[in-house]
Amino acid sequence: MTLTTRCPGCATAFRVQPGQLSARGGKVRCGRCAMVFDGLANLVEDKPAPEQPASEPGPQLALQATSHRPLSRAALAAANEELAKPAFLRAKEPPPRPLLWGSGALLALLGLALQGTLYLRTEIAVLLPEAREPLAAACERLGCELRLPRRPELMAIESSDLRADTRRDSVIQLNAVIRNRAPFAQEFPALELSLTDERDQPVVRRVLAPADYLPAAAAARASQGIAPGGEAVLRVNFDNSRIPAVGYRLYLFFP
Repeated sequence: MTLTTRCPGCATAFRVQPGQLSARGGKVRCGRCAMVFDGLANLVEDKPAPEQPASEPGPQLALQATSHRPLSRAALAAANEELAKPAFLRAKEPPPRPLLWGSGALLALLGLALQGTLYLRTEIAVLLPEAREPLAAACERLGCELRLPRRPELMAIESSDLRADTRRDSVIQLNAVIRNRAPFAQEFPALELSLTDERDQPVVRRVLAPADYLPAAAAARASQGIAPGGEAVLRVNFDNSRIPAVGYRLYLFFP
């Protein structure tokens, strides 16, 4: 039995065999305009029609098979679905990202974490005292220094006085007590001593580093700082023979 199907593109009618339609899921290619269409959906009533000119090509199958093995239903369904998609939807899938990209990103994150740890090493050592030794070892290898915290707002001069030395003329003695109010050890601060005249105007200023005001025994342990809640007692002598000083001011700070 011969069937007649019509091309929806150019309206040309062709005779086809049922076997041809079933072999390719009904898909045929128009011999005039080369359009691929569903021959089953475009079947027309088989009426006598004038013969096609000899110059017109007959219908061609949509796919030229190189093997006579029948295709499975799954393969036919996949082919039909792909043909039904518009061209812009049949784009190639993007290739997977190379593994090196992920490795590079991981190394960059590790580098940033290491940089942040070194930058905040003092704060980390305060929050995690058990991390102080590993951080100190890392700084020793990397050429950095793990210092104690420097929080002047948690450091105070609890008492101080400036008096003449009764055993030596023209010598005055500064006595003071510095207390660390922080719950962690801190560096010894620097001290600024200003001697003032009768009008309370400074006549001389001097900055005292920890090595200047700590006793020899305490200076050897200066790197350990002032313990949490601990205090440092200092006593410093000055030659007052050429300085008309009658008062003083004492401040602590971290340079």
